[in-house]
Amino acid sequence: MDEKIKNQLINFQKNEITEYYVYLKLSKRIKGKNGHILEEIAKDEYKHYQLIKNYTKVEIRPNKFFIFWYILLSYIFGLTFALNAMEKGEESAQINYEEIKKHVPEFENIIADENKHEKQLLGLIDEEKIHYISSMVLGLNDALVELTGTLAGLTFAFQNSRLVALSGLITGIAASFSMSASEYLSQKADKNSKNPLKASIYTGIAYIITVFLLVIPYFIFSNPLMALTFTIFNAIIVIVFFSFFVSVVQEKTFKHYFFEMLFISFSVMILSFVIGLIARQFFNIEI
Repeated sequence: MDEKIKNQLINFQKNEITEYYVYLKLSKRIKGKNGHILEEIAKDEYKHYQLIKNYTKVEIRPNKFFIFWYILLSYIFGLTFALNAMEKGEESAQINYEEIKKHVPEFENIIADENKHEKQLLGLIDEEKIHYISSMVLGLNDALVELTGTLAGLTFAFQNSRLVALSGLITGIAASFSMSASEYLSQKADKNSKNPLKASIYTGIAYIITVFLLVIPYFIFSNPLMALTFTIFNAIIVIVFFSFFVSVVQEKTFKHYFFEMLFISFSVMILSFVIGLIARQFFNIEI
């Protein structure tokens, strides 16, 4: 066998045995239907490993770091996120599968199994938080757009960090309750909604977390412009984080979703800058 092909096979073999242990460990932690699905995928991954070993004639140890990493992701971001992140790695490998298939006919079966994992088995995974991702997006987007703009306007109107922080915190918490109530009523009116109360809770939690991240700099820095700079930085971090999360879970394009959120949030913020300046000059407010 060609040395280049053999090295690629060894890499695939390591990938399959690593994913076998990831799916196996997750299947033991997750009970019910989801655990059974993961166990079936693990069996397929081990079958792939054995098939490749028939050609390489070597035993390969799994990548312990990646096993730890994907298990950690499942704890932090949920099962669906971790599995989709891992499947994205498999997608990039399938290009090489197609090349090696010319030399190893059995790879046709591996490609079929990988497609089955992505389109059928993983589609059966039922995770509660994914059902309410639209509610989380609503809370986070609304907090980013409203509060970032509000803080920007208050910064130029008041030019006092403590006053801006207090005003922003009160406004943000009140708005989170209002948004949760609105989401509850909206979901209640939707016949397809499973649990309006949970949807409203997810919306409120996402909103409040965003509020605290945006307001914190005003409690730390006495200079309001410095505080606003860090608030903008925190807003960008939140947008990057959540855009990545949604792009992985819902298989959307990260770049498009990120720039869309960024454009909307900062358009409102810039408009609020102007309103704050106008209000300060027009009402001649000095605090």
